[in-house]
Amino acid sequence: MTANNLSIGGPRPSGLVQRQSTLFVQTSREVSGEDPSLNAQLLTQAGFINRLMAGVFTYLPLGNRVLSKIEGIIRSEMLSLGASEITMPAMHPKEIWEQTGRWDTLDILFRLKGQGDRDLALGPTHEEVITPLMAGFIHSYKQLPTAAFQIQTKFRNEARAKSGLLRGREFRMKDLYSFHLDQADLDGYYEKVADAYRRIFERCGIGHLTYYTAASGGAFSKYSHEFQTITPHGEDTIYCIPNTKIAINKEILDDAEAIKEILPAGISVQDLEEKKAIEVGNIFKLGTRFSEACKLSVSNATGGKQTVIMGCYGLGPSRVMGTIVECLSDGKTAPINTMVWPAEVAPYPVHIVSLARTIDEQQSGADQLVNRLASAGVDSLYDDRMEVRAGAKFADSDLFGIPVRVVVSQKAAEKGGVEVLIRGNNQSEIMSEDSLFKLIIGR
Repeated sequence: MTANNLSIGGPRPSGLVQRQSTLFVQTSREVSGEDPSLNAQLLTQAGFINRLMAGVFTYLPLGNRVLSKIEGIIRSEMLSLGASEITMPAMHPKEIWEQTGRWDTLDILFRLKGQGDRDLALGPTHEEVITPLMAGFIHSYKQLPTAAFQIQTKFRNEARAKSGLLRGREFRMKDLYSFHLDQADLDGYYEKVADAYRRIFERCGIGHLTYYTAASGGAFSKYSHEFQTITPHGEDTIYCIPNTKIAINKEILDDAEAIKEILPAGISVQDLEEKKAIEVGNIFKLGTRFSEACKLSVSNATGGKQTVIMGCYGLGPSRVMGTIVECLSDGKTAPINTMVWPAEVAPYPVHIVSLARTIDEQQSGADQLVNRLASAGVDSLYDDRMEVRAGAKFADSDLFGIPVRVVVSQKAAEKGGVEVLIRGNNQSEIMSEDSLFKLIIGR
């Protein structure tokens, strides 16, 4: 075998062309009253999700692509921290929850009976699984620090699931757990994760609205931190420090010691700006709460035993998806409020709409354009439905919220190109296909 045989390089992969004529999903002109939240209504109307029951949704083809892209961003940033990806079981035995004392105290835990009358739980979080898992592998201080994460479906028995993807009973969650020999090492990693979270929210298009928010910390730190995204539709109340991206959760506003530590010099509580927000992520210093319960310890440099210190870091991809809709939807390009997807998480970067009146016209126009885009590695959603009127096609395109809409028609061709509308602009323009390619892929 020669070196050439080992190469994994090659030509650019072809882009995906999703023809709307083959999609089973249809948009809706009516807004469902089952869930009054903005994200549930817009995502359902556009055919991105379908509600099975309160807090439980099917992700339809376009919605599933958005969710996958958000998870891809999260995964890349977690891997950049040196964390290893794993997948842990969603079904847990009662015994591990009893070991940490949370079987009877966690009110959101779904409990069920298995064969032989065995008590089981559906995992809302995974400290009870990851900690004993690590105890089976980590034995020496030389193996620390280390970290592992997963992106998985979780279950919480929410009392009120009326906020679409923001408060689900079944939802997607990324949880990262880190393991350290001492507090200083945990503190340093904690800040690195916070920076990775900032990058995630920037890439998802909500970084400019998201605040690093001090919150109640529990038994092992003065406070934890939440990432709260500003929106009038939020369920949380935070108090923002002027001219910063730092805030304080309402729960710790009366903690004088914490307030003194958090507020910059010259800023008082009276200077804070009260805002509504959605929590999109949180990070905690767990200390030894779970490692003591699960007997996770290592031999140290002097030969003694030392309990491992832990951190945990949660971020909900499905919750981020709902937050993007809540924060970035608008009515600027349509007569109704519609979604606006940031480029990196949009289901497709471009929506091609054919207004051809004959098969020959479509084959010589829009078909050739989507094939050329695919050859350049660009994915596209292609409205090739010839039986649907132009007005209905444009209405669907508005609901989808894809960043760039390209209308291929005889009228546009006579003017020298295709009609392009960039999401957020009120006016479309005619441009050549070459100019369109420069817009989409920079060349």
